[in-house]
Amino acid sequence: MARHRIGILTGGGDVPGLNSVIKSVVYRSAEIGCEVVGIRRGWEGLTHVNLSDPASKSRYILPLNRENTRTIDRTGGTFLHSSRTNPTKMKKIPPVLQGQKFEAKESTKKGVTSTVYDVTPAVLKNIETLGLDYLIAIGGDDTLSYASELDRKGMKVIAVPKTMDNDVRNTEYCIGFSTAITRAMDAIDRQRTTVGSHERIGIFRVFGRDAGYTALYTAYVTAVRCCIPEYKVDLKHMIDLLIQDKRNNPSNYSLVILSEGAEWQGYKVKEYGEADAFGHRKKMSVAEDLSDEIKQATGEETVVSDLTYDLRSGSPDFVDRMVAFTFAGMAMDALEEGKSGVMTAINEGRYAIVPIPDPKLGPRKVDIESMYNTERYRPKYDHKLGLPIFLTRP
Repeated sequence: MARHRIGILTGGGDVPGLNSVIKSVVYRSAEIGCEVVGIRRGWEGLTHVNLSDPASKSRYILPLNRENTRTIDRTGGTFLHSSRTNPTKMKKIPPVLQGQKFEAKESTKKGVTSTVYDVTPAVLKNIETLGLDYLIAIGGDDTLSYASELDRKGMKVIAVPKTMDNDVRNTEYCIGFSTAITRAMDAIDRQRTTVGSHERIGIFRVFGRDAGYTALYTAYVTAVRCCIPEYKVDLKHMIDLLIQDKRNNPSNYSLVILSEGAEWQGYKVKEYGEADAFGHRKKMSVAEDLSDEIKQATGEETVVSDLTYDLRSGSPDFVDRMVAFTFAGMAMDALEEGKSGVMTAINEGRYAIVPIPDPKLGPRKVDIESMYNTERYRPKYDHKLGLPIFLTRP
């Protein structure tokens, strides 16, 4: 194939496995005579860089080779660093672009209206100046929504899905998910000793702003109850179940796992701080609020544990390393075949190349009917024959 110059970036939150993708892309590129340019800090690397300033270029642009990526797959996080930057909705025009005219539009979310700028022309100009023929974007639904925008503008983009929420459309699996479940499972198993020693109700909060996969699958492998964003539980019934579990347990304790976006009837998760580039504000702890409700209703003591950021830390497990290396290989296969506007994926348990998801559709959600018991607030364990390993029905 013709020699290509490939850009690669990671956006949004870090997850274990990102470095495995980066290393594999670099090594494969070296074998076929392609050059790889790392874009640091996600999309910010293409909105804030001043390519005529050596210091700015050094901050945001990092040529990648076998030497500087040789050991990066042994650790978690992202070698290229990350940010939550949306070039189509910049609240402020970056300093390097001051004085230039960009399309301005009003953006309203939850009653608050603000002016935002679309600096995509500058992004495309930087891509052209860098001489990039392809861009490999690794991220969740927010990062990939802009990858889709660049594809519509004519840039050749290949996407690799990552998120511990596992909620990107068109794929059953995203890099980081297995490690997140493994970390959560280990933490809950360890903390059983403390919760049991004090005979309390243990409440664990995990990530899952819009989709409950992390809570649901953690509950599946730890055999405890869970609340997910897709279904508003009845608070009294939930508390009754937890008290019943506690009384039936010889060690006199019970456990429940909550997605950060989980809610019960008549309750809405509170938010705080400014919205990020994709309109998301941080959520207050639903676990603390449930703890208060349990104490008021029953007088029982609780132990609240926020597992969120701990789940994305450290090196990837076997599944995430395997999927990351495989997704990288698939991305390079697609590049060699001249494909663009596509994403690596797993569908019905098989590796696949699919279109980059339409951002208008939002995140992939848990199918309540087949996966969640709305009476017992547990995962469903029956009727799995013939399903792929991640239990998603076609």
